[in-house]
Amino acid sequence: QVQLVESGGGLAQPGGSLRLSCAASGSRFIMYTMGWYRQAPGKQRELVATITVDANTNYADSVKGRFTISRDSGSNTVYLQMNSLKPEDTAVYYCKGSVSVYDYWGQGTQVTVSS
Repeated sequence: QVQLVESGGGLAQPGGSLRLSCAASGSRFIMYTMGWYRQAPGKQRELVATITVDANTNYADSVKGRFTISRDSGSNTVYLQMNSLKPEDTAVYYCKGSVSVYDYWGQGTQVTVSS
């Protein structure tokens, strides 16, 4: 059974930083694409950033220049370095991994940006 477990969420002040981690277990295959999504209260889940196995990245416009996605080479572990955090970054952040036509999601980790 494939499981993705996120960690690293919490409370940060505006302008601060947090680093999220996501480790996938139970997959015999390397997940071609892994990514981070977020869902704020009353809003739909949205893409934050994705990264492929060959390190091609994609970012939402709202986080470009502030967030950096990375992954351990040859593994199903992905990170999200979040800098210059804003109150509007407050959301539950979910990790997703894709193998073939299957998508797997983590349970989410809360990120709150507030003074």
